[in-house]
Amino acid sequence: MELYDSEEQQVEAIKNWWQENGKAVIIGAVVGLGGLFGWRYYQDSMIEAREVASQNYAVVVAELQSSGVIAADQAQAFIDSNDVKEYSVLAAMQLAKVQVEAQDYQAALEQLNWAKNNTQDVAMAPLLTYRIARIEAQLGNYAAATAALDSITDTSWAGRVAELRGDIALEQGELDAAYAAYSEAQQAADASQLLQMKLDDLAK
Repeated sequence: MELYDSEEQQVEAIKNWWQENGKAVIIGAVVGLGGLFGWRYYQDSMIEAREVASQNYAVVVAELQSSGVIAADQAQAFIDSNDVKEYSVLAAMQLAKVQVEAQDYQAALEQLNWAKNNTQDVAMAPLLTYRIARIEAQLGNYAAATAALDSITDTSWAGRVAELRGDIALEQGELDAAYAAYSEAQQAADASQLLQMKLDDLAK
């Protein structure tokens, strides 16, 4: 920066700088403020969208709880049209639940696969994959069920995964493999209280 001998020279330099750069400064300020207000508007819109989605989701869940699969079309319409994907995923899971209760396993499987492919929540993936594996096993698709279980690497699911492996082995008449899987599941932090009963039944 140049050194000035007097205040007059400094004032003159400022005037010259403003003549050269003033327009750019004004334009930059306008653009900056426009961007700020635009960002705030975007955030407000997102908050409003989430609030609306939350309210509509609550209505869908209430309908599914009271009417079961009769409310499937209403739930599906919400899933398809809702812009907030997290609530669509949760609705798909709720719809799958009532479809399982109605023994419409194939429809439930489609909902869970859709939810798994659309969730952004990494913590949700093991839950969805586990439920997919259970339905595949229910349908007798043991290879698909096992493949789904193989993809669950979260150790907090170790007990449930091993127990389901045991259930699958038992369904296939592989008693030794079932016993080994149940024994493994019993050592996990998330071991269920039913494991000892399953082991006792196999030991008879």
